[in-house]
Amino acid sequence: MRPPILNPLFQPASALSGIGPRLMKPLTKLVGGRPEARVLDVVFHIPWSMIDRSAMPEIARAPHGAIVTIKALIDRHRPAPPRGRAPYKVYASDETGELELVFFHAREDWLRKAMPVGETRYISGHFEWFNGRPQMVHPDHILTREAFEAMPPVEPVYPMTAGLAAKTMLKANDSALALIPDLPEWQDPAWNDRAAWDDFSTSLKHLHRPQAATDLEPNAPALRRVAFDELLASQLALALTRHHIRRSKGHARRHDGRLVERIRSALPFSLTPSQAGAIAEIRADLDRPDRMLRLLQGDVGSGKTVVALLAMAAAIEAGGQAALMAPTEILARQHLATIAPLAEAAGLKTAILTGRDGQKARRETLAALESGTIDILIGTHALFQGPVEFKNLALAVVDEQHRFGVHQRLKLAEKGNAADILVMTATPIPRTLVLTYFGDMDVSKLLEKPAGRQPVDTRSVSMDRLDTVRDRIGKAIEGGAQVYWVCPLVSESDVLDLSTATSRFEDLQGRFGNAVDLLHGQMPGAKKDEAMARFQAGETRILVTTTVVEVGVDVPNASIMVIEHAERFGLSQLHQLRGRIGRGERQSTCLLVYKPGLGETARARLKAMRETEDGFRIAEMDLKLRGEGEILGTRQSGTPGFRFARLESHADLLEAARDDARLVLARDPDLRSPRGEALRVLLYLFERDEAIQLLKAG
Repeated sequence: MRPPILNPLFQPASALSGIGPRLMKPLTKLVGGRPEARVLDVVFHIPWSMIDRSAMPEIARAPHGAIVTIKALIDRHRPAPPRGRAPYKVYASDETGELELVFFHAREDWLRKAMPVGETRYISGHFEWFNGRPQMVHPDHILTREAFEAMPPVEPVYPMTAGLAAKTMLKANDSALALIPDLPEWQDPAWNDRAAWDDFSTSLKHLHRPQAATDLEPNAPALRRVAFDELLASQLALALTRHHIRRSKGHARRHDGRLVERIRSALPFSLTPSQAGAIAEIRADLDRPDRMLRLLQGDVGSGKTVVALLAMAAAIEAGGQAALMAPTEILARQHLATIAPLAEAAGLKTAILTGRDGQKARRETLAALESGTIDILIGTHALFQGPVEFKNLALAVVDEQHRFGVHQRLKLAEKGNAADILVMTATPIPRTLVLTYFGDMDVSKLLEKPAGRQPVDTRSVSMDRLDTVRDRIGKAIEGGAQVYWVCPLVSESDVLDLSTATSRFEDLQGRFGNAVDLLHGQMPGAKKDEAMARFQAGETRILVTTTVVEVGVDVPNASIMVIEHAERFGLSQLHQLRGRIGRGERQSTCLLVYKPGLGETARARLKAMRETEDGFRIAEMDLKLRGEGEILGTRQSGTPGFRFARLESHADLLEAARDDARLVLARDPDLRSPRGEALRVLLYLFERDEAIQLLKAG
């Protein structure tokens, strides 16, 4: 149950002043991500900048382009003529000169009421010198002396959306701030004193009502306070998850190595030192009676799937079964193609389970799984949904973990009796993001690439040279090469002027005929499989695709990657896409096609791609350039989605929050002390409710 003290914040935003049914839709779009905006969403929607209206120069001395407040006498009105597009003008003056106020599509009755001739008004807005004359177009405020004295001199500026006025947002925000309850202090008093922070509510109100531009900078005390609260909620939730997994007693899985050795003998290559080290760490975890919770991270093509298979073989040696969950069907089937022949060499039976299996096939798979006939089950989220029963699930492997929520990982693990958990990511992740998304987990890193991986020659090409790119691709496919051509959108967009997968497919098909095929995420699953199978078999030479090929697809003969509008992709995503090539014997080339007029960040990204293939270095660069959102791709269910914390600026707070969360659980694992009860409020406030459920589960 959510603490009643938080109920005012979780009511619909329609309870706020000025927010009626008509405005709920744009407000929800602006602050939501949910069916309906709540008061909490408005309170957590903080300004990105501020306007200082305290400058009050005389008219003749006002600087061009500045926001100023002018005290002036209203001299005369000059209404717009009945026909034509001329604006309505009002003239006001002080001792130094005359100011022209300009209004387009104005209502004369409102303007005459707001600015009666002969009265003084305080006029605030963007001041310009136009043809040598002082002018203000559509002032932001026209106030009497009493109203001016009541107006705060500094005005926050919020991220906005169409259909909402800034004044409406300010009014709603005033109403929302008044609903913040008197919350208990959940921070350690000594830490708070050392940091010299105000309490959470006061800090949040400071952010909404800044007094200077520095109040909104990442290192401003108010922002650091609420950022630390948010990070602590996240770290405490992850620590509780880990504690829950560790506390539910595991099994020492005694294994003799026979299946592991059979698979190693069947491999067409030797394990890298990193692979061998990761397998040794995993086998040591399995030997212990505590439950394993380990993160395996490695660059594109570093051989994580083989490590996962050997880990699963060790668990099966101990009498259990294993499951591997992937985020997409394409990736699940790719894992099956890699794992099944090697597993068969060791006498292991492998099966796949996805959301689109036929009823008969699904029933047969589920029956074989429950009887123990199936050793390794590979699939999508269908693995933890519905009546999927294992005879004895010993190890759950979760690939591309950041695309699954904590509860999904636990649901899969709960299909077994204290199953061990291995999570994998193909995206090398900086330490700060490992802590953020995975908690303080045991980590194994694969640092080398397997033998046979070719370096990729990466080049930037302007969109103006697209004809040259087509010509060179034509020569390459005549020589037997295969090409990925990646586009950022599936179909035409009114918002972005980008090439689309469907139109590029038609363009290339017109030139290369049936050598071209199309693959994108909106196609039915069977059609995607068919397109991929044709490309893998070499029946088609050019695959026009979206980022659905980003992870997992393995076509050794594909040696050219064209990424159209590369400036639109995150750095780590570009690196993931590039990882689809360089897997065979051919020299591989990645062409980053960009639209001329690149911004500074886009230029830096493309330069980094040309200079290095080290995924760990690229991930660090991406964190600096774009923040944490880009490292792990599009935000998915289960990712933190921070409102206040900025990991590129608050990494020190993340480390402190991790340490504090560990200390809390060491002293008060059930959160029953006075501070523990306050921390429960914090978890609910930042919607880490899953952690509370784990406390109740015991």
